[in-house]
Amino acid sequence: MSVEPMPEDRPSTVDEHVERILGALTPLQPYDQPLLEALGLPVCEDISAPMDLPAFDNSAMDGYAVTFDDVVTATEDHPVHLPVVGEMAAGQTKLFALSPGTTVRIMTGAPIPQGADAVVPVEWTDGGVAAVRITRAPTHGQHIRRRGEDVQTGDVLLEDGALLGPRQLGLLASVGRSQVRSRPRPRVVIISTGSELREPGTALGHDSVYDANSYMLAAAARAAGAIAYRVGIVSDDPEEFSHALSDQLVRADLVVTSGGVSKGQYDVVKEALVELGTVEFGEVAMQPGKPQGFGVVGEDATPIFTLPGNPVSSYVSFEVFVVPAIRRMMGRLPYRRPLVRAITSQGFSSAPGKRQFVRGLFEIDGRGAHVAPVGGHGSHLVGDLAEANALIVVPEDVTRIDPGSQVQVLVLDRDF
Repeated sequence: MSVEPMPEDRPSTVDEHVERILGALTPLQPYDQPLLEALGLPVCEDISAPMDLPAFDNSAMDGYAVTFDDVVTATEDHPVHLPVVGEMAAGQTKLFALSPGTTVRIMTGAPIPQGADAVVPVEWTDGGVAAVRITRAPTHGQHIRRRGEDVQTGDVLLEDGALLGPRQLGLLASVGRSQVRSRPRPRVVIISTGSELREPGTALGHDSVYDANSYMLAAAARAAGAIAYRVGIVSDDPEEFSHALSDQLVRADLVVTSGGVSKGQYDVVKEALVELGTVEFGEVAMQPGKPQGFGVVGEDATPIFTLPGNPVSSYVSFEVFVVPAIRRMMGRLPYRRPLVRAITSQGFSSAPGKRQFVRGLFEIDGRGAHVAPVGGHGSHLVGDLAEANALIVVPEDVTRIDPGSQVQVLVLDRDF
């Protein structure tokens, strides 16, 4: 896999960086997976029905299988009395051939006896066991589910690329499929770097912080449909980082790091990877999330994203760049979260020349779609990030958003 280099003379635009990522990745190879493992993944085959649904004529009601001519005159004032010659339950192997002038007690889903052409619901009878009193006549064929009325052998059930949701998996199971061909979920390894980081639940020193990024990014990877592996904290030691990365590649389809990619003295990720020559570091004209790195590592050319360490920068970068990569590897379209339009309740300014991603609170009411900015622009404000459910996207050439303006919004936490 080759990675297009980032421009040296200027920051990349967001769209350029996304296209660079998508152009370097290919979908994972599909294979047959158990049905439940394929939930949320696109199917990688055309699937035709190998059988009819229903597979046989069966009762839609608990009641009595009858010959229509025997009960056509039944009313409350002139009921029809028939002897009950048997009983059929769903899954029962014994089959009946119904003679005219008799009836069989039948349960929902049970096969219709030969000779029966209607079912009388038990509510229209006295519920008799040896003989039954019928006070209302069905129509011919009423309450019988006919073989193949839902699906017929050879019908196309799912086309290549269809998303496998609960209903689609239920359909496959109903025709006897126990597996379906789909691409696997990408295995995403998350690594946080920084000697100041501590595990939640441990003691916190005066100069240390809890590692929030790895939990946030691992959760984001799972929400995007991937399998996430969170690695323990790695200090600002390039050799330690290199060893940790090498150890994790055996289970990674994609690696995401946070921290250590700016221009400081302890930017361990950049220091460890730049010598490889396979990871490009540069700037993207966006706020937050300006410093970015992308490339490949290891013998299998495993894709790696190096994201900024500030929590908001890291999360926004993941949403904008890593989510499309995960969906590309799963073969799930669209790759990028679609933009929606909303009216902003507040005005705010935006830095020129950068695509701004402003945390927002999005809602729809009787007046339409609305969004309000949440908190400030600081890339460390994780409390504001948790309150937000959307990102207001401000184009590079816009420096001021007035109250009541229509803006573009990425609505988070919803499937697409």
